Amino acid sequence: MMGYVLPPPAPVSLPVYGSTDRFPVRRIFCVGRNYADHGIEMGGDPTKEPPFFFTKPADAVVESGSTIPYPPATKDFHYEGELVVALGRGGSNINEADAVTHVWGYAAGNDLTRRDLQDEAKATRRPWDMAKGFDLSAVVGLIHQGQSLPDAMLTLTVDGVVRQETKLSLMIWDVPGIIAYLSRLVTLAPGDLIFTGTPAGVGALQRGQTCIVTVEGLTPATVTIV
Repeated sequence: MMGYVLPPPAPVSLPVYGSTDRFPVRRIFCVGRNYADHGIEMGGDPTKEPPFFFTKPADAVVESGSTIPYPPATKDFHYEGELVVALGRGGSNINEADAVTHVWGYAAGNDLTRRDLQDEAKATRRPWDMAKGFDLSAVVGLIHQGQSLPDAMLTLTVDGVVRQETKLSLMIWDVPGIIAYLSRLVTLAPGDLIFTGTPAGVGALQRGQTCIVTVEGLTPATVTIV
């Protein structure tokens, strides 16, 4: 009988709204510059770009309501409020017209970022991994099951002050388009999460602050920094 030379890591999962069952997390994909205002804010022209993606490890997940430490190796730690898509079906070369049938549910999320490391990586044309995929960098609220989501408002507050606010319809690439495009790059699988991009208004978080991402119809994603 086969064993392991080391104890295997515990599976990563997230709570589901209205259920005691949990959603298993396989991979985390993130869309860059999916709102025109944020693209301009970051010095780009996203209206001319196809979607591009970066990843976070599954164990970067932080459940809503958590308190986490200010991360090491940064002096410019940023929030990015986003809609998160949880996939229930996988596949490759998915037709955009059918892409929503691959969705299991949705959640509010916060793509925490070491902005100074990201700026350095951009300047030196190096990968973003240490800017985006560090420990405790993917805050996700309760996952709500369902394939349809109305044109909801996404809002992010820091200590009660609104810092980001947008309609989901202002995404350059909508959810079906994101799924279809990404499935031409990798074979998607049940349990994959997709962070769909952030609007303008990104900014720094400090120790002692609480950041809340709200998407209408979903449970907020809350995190406190110490």
